[in-house]
Amino acid sequence: MKEGNILSAIYTGKTKNLGVIGYPIHHSLSPVIQNTALQSMHLDYAYIAMPVRENELEAAVKGLKALNFTGFNITIPHKINIIKYLDEIDQSASLIGAVNTVLIKNDRLYGYNTDYEGFISAFQSVKFTLKRINTVVLGAGGAARAVIYGLLHAGVGSVHIAARNAEKAKKLADDFKELGNISSSDWNEKMFQEILPKTDLLVNTTPLGMDMYIDKMPPVDITMLPSNAFVYDIIYTPEKTKLLVEAEKYGYTVLNGEYMLAGQGAAALEKWSGCGKIDVDLMRIALHEALLKKL
Repeated sequence: MKEGNILSAIYTGKTKNLGVIGYPIHHSLSPVIQNTALQSMHLDYAYIAMPVRENELEAAVKGLKALNFTGFNITIPHKINIIKYLDEIDQSASLIGAVNTVLIKNDRLYGYNTDYEGFISAFQSVKFTLKRINTVVLGAGGAARAVIYGLLHAGVGSVHIAARNAEKAKKLADDFKELGNISSSDWNEKMFQEILPKTDLLVNTTPLGMDMYIDKMPPVDITMLPSNAFVYDIIYTPEKTKLLVEAEKYGYTVLNGEYMLAGQGAAALEKWSGCGKIDVDLMRIALHEALLKKL
């Protein structure tokens, strides 16, 4: 089935269907990473990207169920609105407040959030220990929720949320205060500057560094971090954001969002296929090669 770098498959009436819904969706690389993994495992599944506008979500969900799809991923703008169409939702997805993976089984729809699993799996890949460390999360949007849940679930010592909107950051901290030691501030406050020298892990969840913000980065003085700090930007395109370039310049260990995207895909595939551990490295390499082709 594999010849060089070319993967091929023959789909039949027995092939199980998977996919991702969102709008726009033409840029999605999920079909690349999922089909690479499926074919390498010789699983008779096919994964496709399907454009679904906001006003079409209910019809799309009913259609996927009627067409006997095994499951599907959900991306912008449906991660929150999908919840009302599901029969059951996993506890982690409920706490995060968003679903990115749906399993269809016995005529019921089960919702999960594998974004936090993908985020955490990256640390396992680079052998970085999260237990009892001090962490800072930049941003207080939807992506931050999955990251914060993942960090607290993994047993970090503390999480500090630093964002442009202090009120939003405080509300986010309040949402997760039952799970561990969490605080918040405006990232321009003196309090934030005092926290940086004690930070073991800095995570950017803002869009600063990508697309129209490619020349920007959060207002963080990288040099205030301890010399052994780890800097993680969940953005995966460009490969190195301005934040990561700055961090690398001062000798910090850095990581982009490729592992997170591949990791969340692997976690979803585990749920759909019932197989054991998925080769997340294979998925990440497929993603990286696809990104290089887009340059």
